[in-house]
Amino acid sequence: MRASKGAARTQAKKRLFKRAKGFVGGRRKLFRTVKETLLRAGKFAYRDRRVKKRDFRRLWITRLSAACRERDIRYSQFIAGLEKANIQLDRKSLSEIAIADPPAFDAVVVLVKKALGL
Repeated sequence: MRASKGAARTQAKKRLFKRAKGFVGGRRKLFRTVKETLLRAGKFAYRDRRVKKRDFRRLWITRLSAACRERDIRYSQFIAGLEKANIQLDRKSLSEIAIADPPAFDAVVVLVKKALGL
């Protein structure tokens, strides 16, 4: 007689169907399709957790670039000047400062320009 896995299979299926809640049509109701969809969703989730970090870095750089141009310095010069002035602020905090506290960002730019000799 063949063993049919019984309750264990039901529980495994139930787990997958629970994860597929909110999907449309067969992607929610058909076991094989649910498995495929969840595999694909997992790949996208894994990939996009990394893409998210890249996207945020791009956003911060864009903001900093705009803030620097307003103060007559290029982004690349600004970053080089930060190194020379030994200012260890990351792009995220610098972009927040540029938005929330412009006078503080002006002070940073002054230090950078002094370090570069501009």
